Amino acid sequence: MLDRITVSVVQHRFVAIVAEMGEAMLRTAYSQILNSSRDFSTALCDGQGRLVAQAEHVPIHVGGLPWAVRAVLEDFEGGLRPGDLFLLNDPYHGGNHLPDLTVLLPVFAHGHLAFWSINRAHQSDIGGSTHGAYNPAATEIWQEGIRIPPLKLYDAGELRKDVMQMIAANVRHSQDFLGDLRASIGSARLGERRLLRLVDEHGVDTVAAAVGEILDSTERQTRACIRAWKDGVYRGMAVLDDDGHGATDIAIRATVRKAGDQLTVDLTESDPQVEGFVNSSYPNTMSAVHMALAYLIDPDIPKNDGTFRPLTVQLKQGTIVWPHPPAPVTLSTNHCGQEIAEAVIKALAGACPERAIAGWGRRFRISIRGVDPRTRRPFIWHMFHARPGGGASAAGDGWPSAGEGQAAGGIKFGSVEVTEVRFPLFLGRHEFRPGSGGAGRFRGGVGSILSMKMETDEPARANTAGDGVRHAPYGLFGGKDGLPHRYRLVSRSGSRWLATKEVGIPVRPGDVFLVESSGGGGYGDPAERDPAARAADLDNGFVAGRRARAVSRPRRGRR
Repeated sequence: MLDRITVSVVQHRFVAIVAEMGEAMLRTAYSQILNSSRDFSTALCDGQGRLVAQAEHVPIHVGGLPWAVRAVLEDFEGGLRPGDLFLLNDPYHGGNHLPDLTVLLPVFAHGHLAFWSINRAHQSDIGGSTHGAYNPAATEIWQEGIRIPPLKLYDAGELRKDVMQMIAANVRHSQDFLGDLRASIGSARLGERRLLRLVDEHGVDTVAAAVGEILDSTERQTRACIRAWKDGVYRGMAVLDDDGHGATDIAIRATVRKAGDQLTVDLTESDPQVEGFVNSSYPNTMSAVHMALAYLIDPDIPKNDGTFRPLTVQLKQGTIVWPHPPAPVTLSTNHCGQEIAEAVIKALAGACPERAIAGWGRRFRISIRGVDPRTRRPFIWHMFHARPGGGASAAGDGWPSAGEGQAAGGIKFGSVEVTEVRFPLFLGRHEFRPGSGGAGRFRGGVGSILSMKMETDEPARANTAGDGVRHAPYGLFGGKDGLPHRYRLVSRSGSRWLATKEVGIPVRPGDVFLVESSGGGGYGDPAERDPAARAADLDNGFVAGRRARAVSRPRRGRR
């Protein structure tokens, strides 16, 4: 049996490797969605496909990676060689959704498959019938983009150029796509080099034994945490606004049975699959349930295969959480992925109230396709500014403008100034939204206000993809709900509210997007809030009131 010091050293090396892989990706990716907003994740699996380590990036990405590895192992059984490298994005063959292109690199040590070095990155475009990788009009997956089942891009170290060219020909802005793909590949190769150095230093048998002990230790820690919760059967429900095709108030229903150190999550009573793209692929649903558990256990427990061994998940095909193909699923990493986690967390609030989290803001994405008048180059811009607020908990107030619950702060909004340099946009106002966080003993994090002017000289097109206009982030234990989203487009002819799922919205030069993002839900009775915290809320402009700070004046445009 290994000594604990060796196991700890190996474990911390794994964590350092995935972190370094992430830094390499951040510094080499082409697209704003990756090098500014950080919508990517890195992870390591062992040769069997068990999750060994993940970086603190986007939680909904990582929980589904073992299914991606298994898909490659099944399709290429007996045909893996050193130097191979695989791509995958098909949600019906191990992926979460089409925009998340996964690079999987098998790492061989002394002739045997020892690890997988993995990078999953959200592409700015993945083809399909509209720009930006989200198609609210889709009613089948072929309308959402190019599908890549497990595919070998490098064969024994040789690039299959025809395959690379074929994929690049099916996406918009292929130069940026290829730059992002090479960054993903470089990130995975860095992981391979670091893993081989680790094996050289400690020996393959020692590292393999350490992996087993790391996973077993994590399982013991997780079971000890769960064991302290109250036994029982608990129910929770989360509701989506709509699917963009007429279905409204779509329910995710979770029944959670907690007995000793074991959890069973039953989602079979969730609503049937719908026509629009809010259905969740099987790997994405499993990832969302795993994400919910990861949010509830002790933060210092590693998040790997051992974490999820105490968890059993029951699904029914034909429901929104496991649709029959060819249902569209592209929005699922946001919605209904976040709602799956919400339903589980709301259910388990009765078993571990001190660990439960009030509702976070939901995603409401705007993507714009146009031509930059300064360069005459076409652009695709994804809105990651004006982030919603995080939910409160027994630990304190929610984080302001932290982003959606499915990312828990892992996806960032970038510099206003850099955005204005890269794109023909002028952000005249970007600030906290007073009063948007739900009141409570601990207040929900506030959302944001954004005023953004189009500085194009010809019409552009926008799509929206999101949720959270009709259903606000929930409060817990007497805490109040946060405010929902409010998005408008203002033009010379007037203004209109934006729906959460629209395609092909005309955007003219000088038009202004006015965005008010949701705040997080509150936790506990508002009457129990500390008076000093109330005063600070007013002084900082987090709530509206006589002493709240006045909003800043919009900056003047560049023209």
